[in-house]
Amino acid sequence: MSFQDNLATLPAIDHLSGLDVCDTTGAVLHHIPAAPGKLGSLKLYHALAQEFDGKLDSAAAERGLELFAEHVADAEANPGKHPNIDLLFKVRSEHLVLTLKPLTA
Repeated sequence: MSFQDNLATLPAIDHLSGLDVCDTTGAVLHHIPAAPGKLGSLKLYHALAQEFDGKLDSAAAERGLELFAEHVADAEANPGKHPNIDLLFKVRSEHLVLTLKPLTA
């Protein structure tokens, strides 16, 4: 399925103002705002937070990469172009365990 097809299957994000990705100390490492051009990533990361009980680990990262579908190849070919996918690569390769914190509006 394509990224857009995958998004259509994920939970709504109307109630969110964004999502923070935090390290084990609670420090925010990455933020995804509820802003044009970021809503697909926000929806995907919110779904990961629900599916993996707020944890972003290698398994969650792998699932996220599946959901990003066709954008993964572009992210691999162009590091830095897709920071939300790059983060999943980093979590997977470095075996990180981070926390996903959806922010309500």
